[in-house]
Amino acid sequence: MVESDLHVLEHDLVPEHTLLTEQEAEKVLAKFKITKDQLPKIRKDDACIRILERIEGPISPGRVIQIRRKSDTAEEFIVYRLVISKELKG
Repeated sequence: MVESDLHVLEHDLVPEHTLLTEQEAEKVLAKFKITKDQLPKIRKDDACIRILERIEGPISPGRVIQIRRKSDTAEEFIVYRLVISKELKG
């Protein structure tokens, strides 16, 4: 990965990805009355996660990522994803 890869996170079409602390993740789970397993998943080898690791350090499976998307109707749309090591079979 080269330094220019970091700019992918700044592209207009890529929503803002933020690694939550364990405390922040627990607050989100409590707010929505869900468990981590109920969150949508994002693979550890996702391009945004790989780049986030260059900024934040290693991101282990089980961590929660906040994704802020721009919305024409709601200005901002926030979603959460659980980092997993590989694709789930279902």
